[in-house]
Amino acid sequence: MPPFDRTWALFLDRDGVLNVEKTGGYILSWEEFVFLPGVLEAMAILSGVFGPIVVVTNQRGVGRGLMSAEDLEEIHQRMRAAITAHGGRIDAIYACTDADPLSPCRKPNPGLAYRALEDFPQLQWQRCVMVGNSDSDMEFGCGLGMYTVWIATKQPAPSRAGMADEVFPSLLEWALTLRRR
Repeated sequence: MPPFDRTWALFLDRDGVLNVEKTGGYILSWEEFVFLPGVLEAMAILSGVFGPIVVVTNQRGVGRGLMSAEDLEEIHQRMRAAITAHGGRIDAIYACTDADPLSPCRKPNPGLAYRALEDFPQLQWQRCVMVGNSDSDMEFGCGLGMYTVWIATKQPAPSRAGMADEVFPSLLEWALTLRRR
């Protein structure tokens, strides 16, 4: 594991990394949003380690008309407020709401990363970490040359060997490992 510090940026997937993923559906309201165990503590730890912390998330439910952009924004505002209240931070959230699976912003495509680069021009992909729980998250990170961390909330490891630099059962376990190093 590299010696992470404030010169590194942290990219996080949302569903299955920060909150309980809704199998076969979408989190459509704040009432359905549930933080995974230990996430609030993990975010406080990670906020002391990394520079920019951003969430990159596919949210096709908006594009499919199942929820509005305002509903998604409310979820994200409340999520950020809860994380901040527990000593953590999220500096930006980039969501791909397109229904088209070939959208340039839909992970694993790099569009969300380039949106982050517009807001954080100091980003260098080789000094970024992508944390996710899906092959598309790992492909997103690998495609840009990021360090990749797999959170095993859906399956124990990516479907292809070598896609993840490290594998952990939860975001908290990874954060605690960083604190010990």
